[in-house]
Amino acid sequence: MEMILAYALLGAFAGVLAGLLGVGGGLVIVPVLVMLWQAGGLGGSQTVQLAVGTSLAVIMLTSLSSVRAHHVRGGVVWSVFWRLTPGILLGAVLGAALATTMPQAMLKRVFGIFELLVAAQLAFSLRPPTSDSARRLPGSLAMGLAGMVIGAVSALVGIGGGTMTVPFLDVCRLRMQQAVGTSAACGLPIAVGGTLSYVWLGWGIEQLPVASAGFVYGPALAGIAVTSVLFAPLGAALAHRLPTVVLKKMFAGFLALLGVWMLIS
Repeated sequence: MEMILAYALLGAFAGVLAGLLGVGGGLVIVPVLVMLWQAGGLGGSQTVQLAVGTSLAVIMLTSLSSVRAHHVRGGVVWSVFWRLTPGILLGAVLGAALATTMPQAMLKRVFGIFELLVAAQLAFSLRPPTSDSARRLPGSLAMGLAGMVIGAVSALVGIGGGTMTVPFLDVCRLRMQQAVGTSAACGLPIAVGGTLSYVWLGWGIEQLPVASAGFVYGPALAGIAVTSVLFAPLGAALAHRLPTVVLKKMFAGFLALLGVWMLIS
């Protein structure tokens, strides 16, 4: 019962953050699940992989409402989405395959380093340098490679990819609203490709808990997904009332603490 309550609270927190700051919940879901499960001995030597796979499954369910909301507002550039998707799907499979072959101590360090980089990006509003002449979409090969990198890194650490997709589309010719909306849409193939890969690659591993499908743990998926969907609109409403710049810097500090914990624990 305590674990169910913990999943619900984690989902509510991740949902508010997603609505308030537009930050995917995987950056919080993965380390918190690792903390909970290591304390309870769940997952054995595959705890981190189980957390990453479960995080992607949550994103797969919750991204549907986000994509619809952006599409209704005309924020999704579907032509760009379809050019990125083949590379994203291939990258998601490769990222999941790499994660499931890593020792979990190494995967924790990779996640910790990535989380610190995202914290720095949020705290200092870092953006890739560009010029007006460079603001155009690259060719098909470069788009495919970009999608593959985004998909691989996202599936490796259990996120929807917005921290990479938005800056990439921003330095191209998309307006920020389009970059955010198209990034939200790209989170769906990342999550689908990653989730199916983690289910397949973890199928039949004996040390995983009974209620799991491969590296996706059912009770955590249900508890987190339900409350995150319910609380995301609250975060969106608060975004119009609270100083989001200050909140982003505070959240960056929180991510930095989680990243340090993943590195040293």
